[in-house]
Amino acid sequence: MSKEFEIAREFEVDATPEQMWEAITTGTGGWLWPMEFEPRQGGTGPFGSTLTNWDPPHRLTSLVEDVEGISQQTLNQIDETIEPRDDGRRSWVRYVHSGIFVEDWDNQYDGASKHTDFYLHTLRQYVTHFAGRPVAFATFDGPGASTAADAFAAVGRALGLADDTAEGARVQARGPEGQLLDAVVDYRNPYFIGLRTDNALIRFFGRNHWGAPVGMSVHDFASDADAKHNETAWKGWLNETFAA
Repeated sequence: MSKEFEIAREFEVDATPEQMWEAITTGTGGWLWPMEFEPRQGGTGPFGSTLTNWDPPHRLTSLVEDVEGISQQTLNQIDETIEPRDDGRRSWVRYVHSGIFVEDWDNQYDGASKHTDFYLHTLRQYVTHFAGRPVAFATFDGPGASTAADAFAAVGRALGLADDTAEGARVQARGPEGQLLDAVVDYRNPYFIGLRTDNALIRFFGRNHWGAPVGMSVHDFASDADAKHNETAWKGWLNETFAA
């Protein structure tokens, strides 16, 4: 049954409105995936959307109907409002994702809501620690075995995190081929893990909770970053983690 949804979040961040606007609209893959915007009201945005508001650096709204490739949605709108705080040195942001889910409403809403919190946290990490730096972006899924109900717990164990390793902890995480990564656990709950190193944001998505494989994204800001190498290395890590 079709049903409307709305996911609204507000936050303040130590970045100017101009910095926030650039982070949201340049679409380099610094915090989400690469996106392209035609910079004008009525222009095109990601996923074939139309920009119904384009008012830099204050308001951005994108709207798409009959969402291609996403059978659970027939309407999708993202509205972002940015206001200055502290004489423009900081920003207040209101993010509203709304639309219509046409099937499996509770599961779709739960997944979208929890992903929103993680994505917006990653945005704040990006503007605080890496804004404006060139990035090599890669995203990919784990093998079929990572759809199991308890799969995401295996990710924490493979990284060498204890069950009680909390957000803010500094760790030496085990990466591909046993490489030790000096990192901060910048986000952790039963659904997601975020690691921040001096040169990267490494994100783990427990999408098995919603019937999909565990996912990853690597936002690498090192001067010699290689997106394909990161994908190959971390895919191998995921495959090994979920090997029978």
